[in-house]
Amino acid sequence: MANHKSALKRARQSVTRQSRNRIGKTKIKHALKAARANIAQPPEVSQETMRKAMSALHKASSKGIIHRRNAARRISRLAKQLHKAAVAQA
Repeated sequence: MANHKSALKRARQSVTRQSRNRIGKTKIKHALKAARANIAQPPEVSQETMRKAMSALHKASSKGIIHRRNAARRISRLAKQLHKAAVAQA
């Protein structure tokens, strides 16, 4: 355990950040899961869930919860899956 006043404060801050990051990562996971589940749905539904997932990823990336390239990679892969499903339906 921390002994110095500043180290105690850092420990408190890290607990706060950890809980905030956990909330953000959970939102990302739920949004991605919904987007993947709706890929086979009609284009309006799948594009709406894709938009929500992209928004969640951008927000997390801007707040430093995940790295910006990590967000870009996930968005790219999701868009690729969506496009592949759209071509298969057509």
